Amino acid sequence: MGFLTAFFVVLFTMPSLIKVARMKHLVDEPGEGRKLHSRSVPTIGGIIIFAAIIFSYSLWFPQAQSGLEGSLADFKLLYLEMGRAYGDFKIVIAAMVLLFFIGVKDDIIGFSPVKKLVGHFVVAYILVIMGDIRIRDMHGILGLYALPHEASIAFSFFTYIVLVNAFNLIDGVDGLAGGIGLISATAYGIWLYWAGDVALALLAFTLAGSLVGFLIFNTHPARIFMGDSGSLIIGAILSVLAMRVVDHDISRLPAWLRTVPTPLFAMSVIAFPLVDTFRVFVVRMARGTSPFLADKNHIHHRLLALGLGHRGTVLVLYGYAIIIILLSLTTRDVLPNKGLLLLGIAAFGLAMVPFAFRKRDKE
Repeated sequence: MGFLTAFFVVLFTMPSLIKVARMKHLVDEPGEGRKLHSRSVPTIGGIIIFAAIIFSYSLWFPQAQSGLEGSLADFKLLYLEMGRAYGDFKIVIAAMVLLFFIGVKDDIIGFSPVKKLVGHFVVAYILVIMGDIRIRDMHGILGLYALPHEASIAFSFFTYIVLVNAFNLIDGVDGLAGGIGLISATAYGIWLYWAGDVALALLAFTLAGSLVGFLIFNTHPARIFMGDSGSLIIGAILSVLAMRVVDHDISRLPAWLRTVPTPLFAMSVIAFPLVDTFRVFVVRMARGTSPFLADKNHIHHRLLALGLGHRGTVLVLYGYAIIIILLSLTTRDVLPNKGLLLLGIAAFGLAMVPFAFRKRDKE
């Protein structure tokens, strides 16, 4: 129901937003060399994505069922689960509202990088310190298990900052950020539902539903872009889901999925934005330029240069995202570091394939 509600909210309200955005000239004009569109396109689609998630997540948030059945231990477990779920609910809503205003301001009048970074650290503080949404255990990855408290906080801050900016960076082709976000949210939602976490699964599926609706208007040629107000929300929600999956109770998962190391699954779901961002930063620094200087060196730019077009590019990258997720399931009963090596080689190897081909002559 959360999925369907978010989908229909976006489906029926986005046309009005597109009309208002054009009337008020809240559009992105073509002109800069790295821009791929040739006409003015509204940039505030994230407003409706945000509204759909907030409405659906709040409307369908689960409540504890009253009754006399069950042991005292069952009631204590239920109390703890609902307490954590309600805590996540409050923190996620607060973080989303703050991110929404940061994104909208950036979409409409711009936001200095320093102020934007400060805003991200405030959001990270809300999520990690106040909400205690953090990675506590690496489950043997790189030989690490339970992390010291300070290391856990620092790593979780880093995870949030990287993910929220990674999704912002891949938002360069019609349907790309929305489609990758949809695949990631669906994968996390299914995993969390099987793990018995209905509240977090609801958050994942409301995000997925809103993105399905958005993609109707964002597939090439796009009628609207999500802007920072959308990409920041997607990155933040997926960072919350990723961190919760890593340390989640796996006792309710199907037996075949229980043996997949949770850090490997969590990383595989968001592999594309992580790999693309890492590769771009390394290339920029190797060339002696700032890693934050925008260019046309992303994987999607290369696929476009090879002549795939917008639709071909996003379909290839959707396939990449799904393949890496499926590969993570092959790490069952494998030592965590071997699984990490397998996924790392596959993820970076596949990402480099487009760069092995020559660009079209016209490029």
